[in-house]
Amino acid sequence: MSTAVVFDLDGTLIDSAPDIHVIANRVLTEIGVEPISLQQTRSFIGNGAAAFVTRMREARGIAESHQDELHRAFLALYDDAVGLTTVYPDVPEILEELRSTGALLGICTNKPLRPAESVLRHMGLSGFFKAVRGGDSLPQRKPDPAPLLDTFAALGKGQWIYVGDSEIDAETASRAEVPFLLFTRGYRKKALGEIRHAAAFDSFRDLPGLIRQHAAQAPGLLPRKTTTG
Repeated sequence: MSTAVVFDLDGTLIDSAPDIHVIANRVLTEIGVEPISLQQTRSFIGNGAAAFVTRMREARGIAESHQDELHRAFLALYDDAVGLTTVYPDVPEILEELRSTGALLGICTNKPLRPAESVLRHMGLSGFFKAVRGGDSLPQRKPDPAPLLDTFAALGKGQWIYVGDSEIDAETASRAEVPFLLFTRGYRKKALGEIRHAAAFDSFRDLPGLIRQHAAQAPGLLPRKTTTG
């Protein structure tokens, strides 16, 4: 049976915080508000664009009544926010290795689908993935397990493993009942010991071995129906 490996995107395969930092501050500068720092940007990433804008807005004391206009302004810039984004070391080579051994690869991210597909194209990674789900692909977003299970369903039957970088990803995997491999160089807010994971790694060179090790523990049925929440 083949292995289906689904990845988170921001903080897992790519470091997109510098681009998100730039467009966030363009939005703030246009309304005469002090910029946020790159460190703040990293800490705000994880629950989707609307949640990022909420955290950005609250950090600068902007009233909730401005949420929708700020969100629209942010999304208008998001598709082209690719120039400063980098791929983590060894990611393309390891994706190719996994694909060459028959693994089925997918993306499940809270990033909206259009910006996700845009940055994957820009980085030359699109061809590796048979299924991509963004934060607006379904009514639910991570940590609801529905987007992850939908991604696995699109890949077909196989041994499932999820790879991500945050406590949100860990909760999603737990609720979907699949093994979770934690990339430690991403955007997590909690200490490693506070995040439930089957294994952790800081180099993608270690990932194929971890996948082989944990695939035997992964479920191999098509996803069950899930409820939101």
